Amino acid sequence: MLDIKFILENQKDVEEGLKKKGYTKNDLDINELIALHKDITKLKTSSQALAEEKNKISNSIKSANVEERQELINKSKALGEELKKEQEKLDAEQEKFKLLELKMPNMPSPDAPVGPDDSGNVVRRKVGEIPHFDFKPRDHIELMEINDWSEMERIAKISGSRTYAIKNDLAKLELAMHMMVLDKLRSHGFTVITVPSISKEKPLYGQGYLPFSRDEIYYMPEDDIYLSGTAELILNSLRADEILQENELPILYAGFSPCFRREAGAAGKDTRGLVRVHQFMKTEQFVICKNDIAESEKWHRKLLEISEEVLQDLELPYQVLDVCTGDMGAPKYRQYDLETWVPSQNCYRETHSCSNITDWQARRTNLRYRDNADGKVKFAHTLNNTGIATPRALVPFIENHQNADGSVNIPIKLQPYMGGKKVIGKNL
Repeated sequence: MLDIKFILENQKDVEEGLKKKGYTKNDLDINELIALHKDITKLKTSSQALAEEKNKISNSIKSANVEERQELINKSKALGEELKKEQEKLDAEQEKFKLLELKMPNMPSPDAPVGPDDSGNVVRRKVGEIPHFDFKPRDHIELMEINDWSEMERIAKISGSRTYAIKNDLAKLELAMHMMVLDKLRSHGFTVITVPSISKEKPLYGQGYLPFSRDEIYYMPEDDIYLSGTAELILNSLRADEILQENELPILYAGFSPCFRREAGAAGKDTRGLVRVHQFMKTEQFVICKNDIAESEKWHRKLLEISEEVLQDLELPYQVLDVCTGDMGAPKYRQYDLETWVPSQNCYRETHSCSNITDWQARRTNLRYRDNADGKVKFAHTLNNTGIATPRALVPFIENHQNADGSVNIPIKLQPYMGGKKVIGKNL
């Protein structure tokens, strides 16, 4: 959510930012938002004047003589009716304003590449060597089948498409990845926290899932509860409506939770295997820092650095993508994605997404802190990044580390979390 004062003082820049993010006047009319704000200001002023006049008359009734009293009572009632109509109009205008305000995206960084969609994303660097096999490599589905690592067909009969059940060493590998990443995040000063996968509606607006992506969210109407798509949703509202002290910042969370996404916009994409499933596990990095763009950009680089460390520890080739304005989504100020090489698809696929949200989320959750220098209360900045998300990360892992017999090598940094095993799979 953007500050209306900022919008009024920087209307041209905001309009340009909306354009860069692909918004048209049909999507969001900035002039309508400003007009509503002006109407609300006028209505508040007139309502306050009416209320003061009514109170003045009401206070004078007791001291008025009999002849004046009835006239004053009638005036008070008339003002009361007028005030009621003004208040109803004010409430309606404020509701319209709130709905428009919640649709207002964050402004993109001036350093973000400008583009209409993912075609405008820019590869900043590639890290690691793409493997060249001296045998015909298998895809992750075949590797799971020959190693008895999954029950994909059976689970689909029970739970439907885009679900998975993995077992034996692959199940241990999934948990080992999360443990390795959680230990890494602890070493970087993060507080490890497990959070629920269910949420009330308000935090979804706070994070920015709503009103933008309702079709991607599972909803249980009988309980009026939503299933969470990431620990970020919960962590973003964990300190909502609080006023922190600046010396409490930054707050670093390593959140772990099962996650749920409907994948409604992915019809026909990645219907087989582990790439795109409805339920998955995710370790999320989440940062709350002071309202200073240099500070949040520093943490943005740090979060990206940590995720690169994770992929390097897993010995996986990857590329860093600078996400363009039209592809980064409403809450984002700046976004980097890490895409990991998938041999069977001969391309890089996203495994991590790293975002600086500035104070856009904090304004929606009313998350503030008191500045040490001037004592002023300010909205915090928030950032998030994937630590590791499985089973998606398993796909490039087992495909890149496979051997001719279908076994899979375990990198040195992960071996302690796999009971010291150097290889898993076929004939072992």
